[in-house]
Amino acid sequence: MHAARILVAGGSLGGLMAANVLLRAGHDVTVLEKASASLDGRGAGIVTHRGLVTALRAAGVTVDETLGVAVASRVVLDAQGDTVASGDHAQVLTSWSRLYALLLAALPAERHRRGCSVARVDQDGQAVRVHCAGGERFEADLLVASDGIRSAVRAQLAPAAQAEYAGYVAWRGVCDEGLLSQRTLDTLFDHFGFGLPRGEQMIGYPVAGPGNATARGQRRYNFVWYRPADEAVELKRLMTDADGVHHAAGIPPHKVSWHEVARMREAARDLLAPQWAEVLEKTAQPFLQPIHDLMSQQLAFGRVALMGDAAFVARPHVGMGVTKAGDDALALCAAIAELGATPQALQRYESQRLPAGRAVVERGRRLGAYMQAQGGSAAERGAAETARDASTVMRETAIDLAAMRDAPVPA
Repeated sequence: MHAARILVAGGSLGGLMAANVLLRAGHDVTVLEKASASLDGRGAGIVTHRGLVTALRAAGVTVDETLGVAVASRVVLDAQGDTVASGDHAQVLTSWSRLYALLLAALPAERHRRGCSVARVDQDGQAVRVHCAGGERFEADLLVASDGIRSAVRAQLAPAAQAEYAGYVAWRGVCDEGLLSQRTLDTLFDHFGFGLPRGEQMIGYPVAGPGNATARGQRRYNFVWYRPADEAVELKRLMTDADGVHHAAGIPPHKVSWHEVARMREAARDLLAPQWAEVLEKTAQPFLQPIHDLMSQQLAFGRVALMGDAAFVARPHVGMGVTKAGDDALALCAAIAELGATPQALQRYESQRLPAGRAVVERGRRLGAYMQAQGGSAAERGAAETARDASTVMRETAIDLAAMRDAPVPA
């Protein structure tokens, strides 16, 4: 097989998986990451699935008990903190920083170019060229764009594909296990947990602590609290820092206004189980994520392919973002192995991954329909509340559909 020159735009999880998989298939791979410093330190939790494990192994990562924290069950807590639904469902929960460390360690340092922000792409029948903002220029047989929801490559090649705000946000964060009361540890910490206040939704699960420690007492609890926020007023306020600066493209964790954090914690005390309120109170730096959908109509553009969040963004209810990127990387590598580093290979990749990407986005919309309804009429909100069932939410959120065909979650 001819070793192809392949550029990967974006050095986050999807880009690193693609780069490592392609490198191990014998290709000459270079990652172009716009950030000049390491991306480590992000606090988001990640739900693992069978496909993600397959992709990690193909990327050269050793998958063992250090990957994350294993849980065996799920619970739904009511406002008083009592369990109103539960079920067995074994999963391993990891974190963004853990996967980043593993994938970065698997990639030779000389293959990773930081401070390279893609400004423009051009191509002809023989090659694709990437022009970076600092003046650097790279040429290759193929370009894999894994540069996220605000992809510069997608903006040039498919400007009509835009992220659409879903009408709600997620408050996120991680709380150290050692800070929590015994009641919270006994009733919530070792489970994939849910809270369902009217018009909102909370989920959480344990992840590794500092230094990727997974021993009891050294872990953290990761939470995601979905809350409605109309785009014109509430979202704008939430994305404005304490100095009055509006961060339309996403507010950094340390810039989230302390006023908004205080309001969020007060709402937690009023609306959520005491266990959840404690987790949020003791989380040092909660951060905000506006929820978006993104669905591309095309993934292959000659010698350029979109993958990961540059191609599709599904709501976090599905817990499939990183797994989807891993599936993209494997499909891309297989197509290149069969058809070479050619536009035909990227067309083959597109034919496989377009339906899969659309399916996961549509599933995210279905799981998030209750939250989106909160921006509708009183009748729509009432109908959504009537239709919501704690056991169903618990069974359908962040599950591996492929694995569920073999081992469904008990009712």
